[in-house]
Amino acid sequence: MKSKLDHYFIQFVTENKEDFYRLAYSYVKNSEDALDIVQDSIKKAILAKDSIRDAQSVKSWFYRIVVNTSLDFLRKKKKVTFVDEETLDYYSSGKEDVYKHLDLEKSLEELPVKYRSVIILRFFEDLKIEEVAEVLGEKESTVKTRLYRALDMLRIKLQ
Repeated sequence: MKSKLDHYFIQFVTENKEDFYRLAYSYVKNSEDALDIVQDSIKKAILAKDSIRDAQSVKSWFYRIVVNTSLDFLRKKKKVTFVDEETLDYYSSGKEDVYKHLDLEKSLEELPVKYRSVIILRFFEDLKIEEVAEVLGEKESTVKTRLYRALDMLRIKLQ
């Protein structure tokens, strides 16, 4: 990577670190794991920086690294979640949730990963269809189909 491209990459990651954290968190639902994923993604990107040809492809290239690192983490973890006693007491106490979109969050969690990824990248990360396709390594038509199916699934679950 040329020095100018190196500088652009560093600036891009620095300016968008919260977005990458939020993306990783949307997959793993744990702040420490999300931070680890972002850190691992940056490390992977630095090691593979010679594969970047121009500054325009850095965004989708790095998003793809974050998504793949998140999915790898989930595969390794196999969704085993331990809950501490305090959290368990809180949920069993019948206290009312303050989260306004709990149904949406639960419905998103229930979607298969290929549909959830499209929804998260398109609406929560505000990527264009073309960018989502590039990040996921899919055709635009496939992304559009998955997006419409995912929205339909969410609509059915939320009714």
